[in-house]
Amino acid sequence: MAGIRILPEILVNQIAAGEVVERPASALKELLENSLDSGAQAVEVELQAGGMRLLKVSDDGGGIARADLALALERHATSKISNLEDLEQVASFGFRGEALASIASISELTLSSRHPGEAHAWSIRAQGGEVEPPAPCALPQGTTVEVRDLYFNTPARRKFMRTEATEFAHCEETLRRAALACPGVAFSLVHNGRRQMRLVPQDAAQRVESLLGEEFTAHSVAFDERAGPARLQGFLGLPSFSRSSRDRQYLFVNGRFVRDKLLGHAVREAFHDVLHGDRHPAYVLALEIDPARVDVNVHPAKTEVRFRDPGAVHQFVFGVLTRILAQGRPATPPAPATDRAPSERTETEATVVARPAFAAQQGLLRLRPAASTPLFYERLFGPRAAEIPAAEPRPPAAQASPPAAQASAETPAPADSEEAEEVPPLGFALAQLRGVYILAQNRVGLVIVDMHAAHERIMYERLKAALERDGIPSQRLLIPASLNANSLEVATLEEHGEALCSLGFEMGTLGPSTIVVRSVPAALAEADLGALAREVLSQLAEHGLDRTLTERRNETLATMACHAAVRANRRLSVPEMNALLRDMEITERSGQCNHGRPTWTQIPLGELDSLFLRGQ
Repeated sequence: MAGIRILPEILVNQIAAGEVVERPASALKELLENSLDSGAQAVEVELQAGGMRLLKVSDDGGGIARADLALALERHATSKISNLEDLEQVASFGFRGEALASIASISELTLSSRHPGEAHAWSIRAQGGEVEPPAPCALPQGTTVEVRDLYFNTPARRKFMRTEATEFAHCEETLRRAALACPGVAFSLVHNGRRQMRLVPQDAAQRVESLLGEEFTAHSVAFDERAGPARLQGFLGLPSFSRSSRDRQYLFVNGRFVRDKLLGHAVREAFHDVLHGDRHPAYVLALEIDPARVDVNVHPAKTEVRFRDPGAVHQFVFGVLTRILAQGRPATPPAPATDRAPSERTETEATVVARPAFAAQQGLLRLRPAASTPLFYERLFGPRAAEIPAAEPRPPAAQASPPAAQASAETPAPADSEEAEEVPPLGFALAQLRGVYILAQNRVGLVIVDMHAAHERIMYERLKAALERDGIPSQRLLIPASLNANSLEVATLEEHGEALCSLGFEMGTLGPSTIVVRSVPAALAEADLGALAREVLSQLAEHGLDRTLTERRNETLATMACHAAVRANRRLSVPEMNALLRDMEITERSGQCNHGRPTWTQIPLGELDSLFLRGQ
């Protein structure tokens, strides 16, 4: 074996390139971040062969002085940080000083820039790490980086590249992420001489619609929430807009696109019982936090972060998203124009129910609480079910106008009545179809409700509310259970013992490797205590708070709600059906059952007219 030796600089750069420049999109990401850090207001990207033959990024930022051009291609040379204190609170996208040197070592790179204090621009060229002296060139203020023949001197690495179309798709996605993070910056993309994207400076909503489409913005809720120094804003897709893949999930921390397990877990938990099967939520979330409280120096690609207080961050994100999803109750649709023929109805009237989030943002819809009638539930399920208190209605902070008088649950009103404003969001019941569906009419048309799914959600939310209000009852074990534990589990128990007690758990230690369980939440008394305790401690160690216990508890409540909900083929009277509709209107997440399936749908009158060719 040869002795220890220092590797040549070019080899060191190529090793670094293997970490930083995985594919053309990785190089594009680094160049885009440099442009944005320079204060650019417009960025142009030109690609050939998916970025393999040419990758060119031009910006109108602050530029690089002639004296710094050669330094820009050196490893660990950067203007972003200068000491350890700067590293501990990084506010820029780039800071490692490795990207340009790594890219230059595996390509033919030309760096051209004009600094505001200089008469003209200067250009420097590097091929395979060999740097030529700077030379004058023609360029307006800003910087242009031109990368040709990526991996030309590392053919083994080039073999791992995919097709041109695949590499271009990755580059396009990289530019899309940068554009979402910085909506005030103009971006353009040209591939093989054809313009693929052109974005002018926009506000956040316009940028999201430009990149993700009108369908996403129509089925998402815009929000902006703060808690102390933390701020979470963005666009949350409603459960009805769930996807079969994760292609509409964008998560940013201080403007940086990240793939973070902690934040991903918080999002999944918020959607836990409103998404069905293998469906995935769609969202654009931007978390702003003090740079000193988040470590971005975790991975060379800078897509991973580590929070100083992960538990607080998890709870903040989870809480915000849960509150937003909880407001997804049926909204009052606008009255159709009765003085026009069906064929003359406007596009807005025809699609407003299919686009509830868009309509709500335009002030067209509003939530309206209505009274429930416990008598009907007592008739259906007995006195015990009626004892569960109804959830308090929580209308949105700003309504388009004050709620109208509450409609009676027992007396249906005709749709063409002069008292149309009195018609509640889900209207009034007409009939029951095959003992499964409730048919109702509202101001837009026909409402169809899956009565079991709807009542299951109502019972589930009431059980959760009652449990939260009265606390989590604890059951003491006749014979305490002991289990072997590792040092991390023991340390976690000692750190979070009080939190466990508030959740109905009483555990202690009998030694350096033994844990004893004395009390458990009553709802989970039949669970495998050893597995449950380890699962809870593992979650506490990873997230700083326990979501597993809540998950297990909610699973139990969901099972109870399913058994309590009205079954198929159960005949309901019109007053009973109306009572169910009114309770849906004041119940959180009533648009989906506990398993994420929809509980109701709306068929506008225009669609019904088209089925019978009315107005044609």
